Amino acid sequence: MAQGAAESVITVPSIPVGAAVSLGGTVVPYKDVTFSAQIPGRIESIAGEEGDHFKTGAEIIAINDDDLLAQRRSAWANLANAEAALRNAGVQYNREIISPYGGEANDSMGGMGSMMKSFTNPMQGMMGSGSTPALDRYAQRYQYGTQLEQARGQIVAARSAIEKIDTKIRDAKSVAPFDGVITKKLVEVGDPVQPGQPLLMYADVSKLQIKLEVPARLMPGVKKGMVFPARLDVGDVDIQAKVVQVFPIADPDRHTVTVKLDLPQGIPGGAGMYAEVMINDVNANVRELPVVPRAALVWRGSLPGVYVMNANNQRELRLVRTGDDVGADGVAILSGLRAGERVVVKGSSPVQPNSAWQ
Repeated sequence: MAQGAAESVITVPSIPVGAAVSLGGTVVPYKDVTFSAQIPGRIESIAGEEGDHFKTGAEIIAINDDDLLAQRRSAWANLANAEAALRNAGVQYNREIISPYGGEANDSMGGMGSMMKSFTNPMQGMMGSGSTPALDRYAQRYQYGTQLEQARGQIVAARSAIEKIDTKIRDAKSVAPFDGVITKKLVEVGDPVQPGQPLLMYADVSKLQIKLEVPARLMPGVKKGMVFPARLDVGDVDIQAKVVQVFPIADPDRHTVTVKLDLPQGIPGGAGMYAEVMINDVNANVRELPVVPRAALVWRGSLPGVYVMNANNQRELRLVRTGDDVGADGVAILSGLRAGERVVVKGSSPVQPNSAWQ
């Protein structure tokens, strides 16, 4: 071992260690969405490329809406016609209410009405009238009232059609629901699309998480707020990951529960990379094992060892068998070392024979 390196000597503690299971997971963004087409048409614009950042509310992708705009103009014309029909029906209905005898009064002016009726309908007096004036007025008033209600219904229908078209026009454009980046484009400008077709993927990568599928038998040892050691496959980075979400039900086919763990800020790599998390198996027996910092290990080929201080305060190399990781930088020793012995650790302080590692 190099003598020039700063070293310290620690007393090996004994820590209760249970069986731990290494589970593979995937680093995922804190939030992600997939934009899908809501209307048929052609892609008119895409705001950027993969990796481009956008603020909340920024337009990301748009579908051509010329056909919808034409439908909207037609719907406004229908609304104008319905309003004109409503005004006309209102005038006719009010005239019937205010002057119900207007038609008969004109016929009776100068006493000519009855005389003219005797010439135009000479058989009416002999055969009897087919209706009465009161019944005719009621039927006429009911007809105008029906026309009035129909006109009002046409206005409601026209306004509803405009609202429906306006909704489709809004659906033609997709805006950023949160600050994030485009992670993958699935279409290009000019491509025809149909409702439900995925257009692009968008995510908030300012915070990252590990997504795990934990076997149901291990769930008694996993609770929200717990911290577990994890390792990323980028540079074998060891970190501490905190459980922030435990899904309420298990997958009925795989019998696993989805768990999400927060990662510290500033870690290397990004979403999509592989990660391993050590989960304790609370059903396994707990053993008292000596634990040393990872910096205490030295390697002779593929065999791990530690430098132990003997009774003469001299270091000697001893091969050991390592177990699971403990915490962020510790490792359990299965054989070759006992708790209470002193080992050399590469560090920044000089040798301190009586120091203890916590």
